[in-house]
Amino acid sequence: MAKAMKWAQVALAGTLAVSLAACGTDANKPAAGSGGTGSSGEAAKEKDKPGAVTITFQNIYPDPTAPNHKIMKKIVADYTAAHPNIKIELDSLNTDQQKLKLKTQAAAKEVPDITIVNPAAQMKPFVDAGLLAPLNDMLDQNGLKDTFQKGILDYYSFNNNVYALPDGNNIGVVFYNKELFSQAGVEVPKTFEEMIEVVKKLKAKGITPIAIGEKDSWTGSFLFMNMLLRTNNGPGFLKDVLDKKKTFGDSAFTDAASKFQDLVQAGAFQEGATSFDYNAGENLFKTGKSAMYFMGTWATGAIDDSSVKGKIGVFKFPTVGGKGNPDQYMIAPGSAFAVSATSKHLKETKEFLNYFMVNFPKVSFEMKNAVGIAQKVEGDFKAAGYSQLAMDILELFKNVQGGDLAFDNTMNPGTAQAHLTSIQNLFVQKKDPKDVGKEHQTAFETNNK
Repeated sequence: MAKAMKWAQVALAGTLAVSLAACGTDANKPAAGSGGTGSSGEAAKEKDKPGAVTITFQNIYPDPTAPNHKIMKKIVADYTAAHPNIKIELDSLNTDQQKLKLKTQAAAKEVPDITIVNPAAQMKPFVDAGLLAPLNDMLDQNGLKDTFQKGILDYYSFNNNVYALPDGNNIGVVFYNKELFSQAGVEVPKTFEEMIEVVKKLKAKGITPIAIGEKDSWTGSFLFMNMLLRTNNGPGFLKDVLDKKKTFGDSAFTDAASKFQDLVQAGAFQEGATSFDYNAGENLFKTGKSAMYFMGTWATGAIDDSSVKGKIGVFKFPTVGGKGNPDQYMIAPGSAFAVSATSKHLKETKEFLNYFMVNFPKVSFEMKNAVGIAQKVEGDFKAAGYSQLAMDILELFKNVQGGDLAFDNTMNPGTAQAHLTSIQNLFVQKKDPKDVGKEHQTAFETNNK
C-alpha cells in the first residue's frame, strides 16, 4: 500500500506522448461476411453455439450521452464483431451504486468478470480477500504496460502484482461559465475569500453558483479535501494522521471544515444538493444552469460535448486564508478495471480487457476525450479539434507540483464512510468544526484498533 501512495512518482504533466499507431492496431478484424447477427433468433443461435462466452462488464459509464459511454460501446462493438463467440454484458451504474453492488457481490464471492475498483486503500480489501486476479501476464501482451504513464500503476499494485488498470489520471479544477460570470460582473477568484464574494454576487443575480452531485457523497469530499490541502499548507495531512503525527482535531482540519461551511452558508450549491447524483449535478453545469463546477479534469470531454461548449473556462482552486499552493491539486488516479479471480472465463476476460485498454487511448483521442486519461497519447490535440478548454487544462498539467489523494483512497473503508457521511451532513446542517473533527477522530480510532 505504501507503494500505492507515491503520488509524486506519477507523471501528470508532459507525459502525453506515445505512439497511437500501436494502440490502434487490430490483428483480429472479422473476415469478410462474418458480420453480426441480424435478428433476435440469430442472436440466440449465436449465444448457444459451442464455445460461446458471456463476459459481464461492470462499469461506471451509465450516461449514454457521455463520451466515456460512447468510447466503451465502440470498443465493445468492435471486439464482439471480431469475436462472434464473445458476448459482453454491460452492467452500467453510477459510482455509488457500483460501490454498493460490488460490496454485496464481494460478500457473496460473486464478483463480475470485470468490475470497477478505486486505487490504494479502497481496493486493498478486495485484494486481501483474494477476489481479484493479478494482471501482470496480460500487461505484458501487445505492449500494454508501456502505454501507461510512469508510476500510475503503482496505485493499483500490491506485493508486486498489478490488480487493476485505470482509465484516468486527473486533477481537481474549477470549471466556470464565462457568460454567467459576465452576467454577474464577476472575475475568476484568486483567493477563497474572493470566491465567497463571487458566490454571493452570482446568487444575487439568481444564478446557482456551484453545481454538485452530493447524493454521490464522494463529490463533496473531493471538494472538501482540496480545501484541506490548502489549510494544511500542502499535501500529507491524512498521512500524518495515519502516522499519528496529527489528529483530526488539528487546526488545519477544523479550518477546512469551517471554510467549507462558509461556502454552504453563502448559498454556493443548488437547493437539494444531496438529492442530485453525479450525472444530475454535472448536467446542471452542462446545461448552463450553474456558474461553477469543481470536478476532476475527466469531465472535460463531457462538458465539450454539451450545450455550453465554448463558454467554459477553468481555474485552479485558490488559496484559503492565505495558505496553500494553487499548483497543488487533488490528484485523482482513476477508477480502474479489475478482473475477478474466480471468473469462469478468465482467459477470455483478460484477452478482452487487454484489447479494451490497448484501444482506449486511440478511441478516446478520436472522440475528443483523451484529456486526463491514464495512458500516453500521441497526437496534436489542437489540430485534432480539441477545444480551448482542453488546451488550457493540458497547460495546467504541465505545472502540477503534487497534491493529495482522495480521502477514501487513503483511509480504510470504515473511516472513509464515516468521513463521507460527515461531510455530506454539512450540506444540510451546520456544525461546530471541532465536532466535525471529533466525528472523524472517533471513526479513525474505532477503525484502526
